[in-house]
Amino acid sequence: MAEIIRMPKLSDTMTEGVVAQWHKKIGDSVKSGELLADIETDKATMEFESFQEGTILYIGVEKGKAAPVDSILAIVGKPNEDVKELIASDAKKAPAASETKKEELKAEAKPAEQPKAAASTSVPAQQPVQQTQTTYTTKPSASENGRSKVSPLAKKLANDRHINTSFIKGSGDGGRVIKRDIENYAGGASQFTGVESYTEVPVSQMRKTIAKRLAESKFTSPHFYLTIELLMDEMMKARESINSVAPVKISFNDLVVKAVATALRSHPKVNSSWRGDVIRFNQHIHIGIAVAVEEGLLVPVVRFADGKTLSQISTETKAYSQKAKDKKLQPVDWEGNTFTISNLGMFGIEEFTAIINPPDACILAVGGIKETPIVKNGQLIAGHTMKVTLSCDHRVVDGATGSSFLQTFKYLMENPVLLLGMQNI
Repeated sequence: MAEIIRMPKLSDTMTEGVVAQWHKKIGDSVKSGELLADIETDKATMEFESFQEGTILYIGVEKGKAAPVDSILAIVGKPNEDVKELIASDAKKAPAASETKKEELKAEAKPAEQPKAAASTSVPAQQPVQQTQTTYTTKPSASENGRSKVSPLAKKLANDRHINTSFIKGSGDGGRVIKRDIENYAGGASQFTGVESYTEVPVSQMRKTIAKRLAESKFTSPHFYLTIELLMDEMMKARESINSVAPVKISFNDLVVKAVATALRSHPKVNSSWRGDVIRFNQHIHIGIAVAVEEGLLVPVVRFADGKTLSQISTETKAYSQKAKDKKLQPVDWEGNTFTISNLGMFGIEEFTAIINPPDACILAVGGIKETPIVKNGQLIAGHTMKVTLSCDHRVVDGATGSSFLQTFKYLMENPVLLLGMQNI
């Protein structure tokens, strides 16, 4: 008997999925555990295996199209089995409201009747569209009483010199532009023709979820920001020494992760989250690392970061970064963060503020290291500084609490001998 394979819910926030690639087509046989399709969720593109066996009789979602969770993805059964009744029966189960909604959408999709002079361009759904370009050129002044407000000779001179006569105040009868107006014009040598154009592409599932989560965070969590400047000369020397013996190359971001995790041990109120009726203080420390990908940000999690060595942290973050760019992250990779770090220093950004990544109470925005004059022991010398900004949810973390955490973090970063040891490399 034919069975329906439904669009799976592959993450806790997924409401619909996009079929990025089909690995089977109608008429192909499929076995349990065999790869059926790649599904683009709100966070990654994941492989979806079939739990049923049989022949593919029907495909409900074409490649590149989106469908809600639990809708018909495909139907498998015996070869040549009729599935029309099964499809119709499943459609009847949908609430009557959905049918009304479909009719409303159809009505909205029907182009409104336009005046004959106006042109309309239809835009196919889910396809990147290069919109029709509109060219704007400023035309010479309109005629008045059938008589041109630009003399023929002036018009010829203007065309030869690429001058737009609509910008010239005429000195002839009735404001007519004449030869001497063109010769005396100093407002510009050429007429500019501009072209308006734009491209529209469908919003990906990942971008939809990023937009929703960040908007919810920004508008429901009362953010406040604390910025502090760190002296980085000692840490730069320490990193150079560490990389001479470490099995993998240690980045400044790895050092930041280690320092944050160590500081959180002493400040559990920062390692917390707002849960409505309760505030959760986490004893474990899971650091989310914001990774930029083409469609936005993903935040894989380094678990128990306070207990890991720098080499372990470096290896994990590099692996997560590559998986994120390849869209190979799995739900277990991005769930469970208790604190998040966003680092834009490698892009030359000196200072910025970040939006809190739920359910965390805080996120640390890390800027770049720059050489700058500093005063040390009463002397002006060249040094290296780095600014970090802590975004805090004021429902959970107060100003004094956040400031105390930053002081501990600063002390560890400026005195790396207290942070590091051979057991931590």
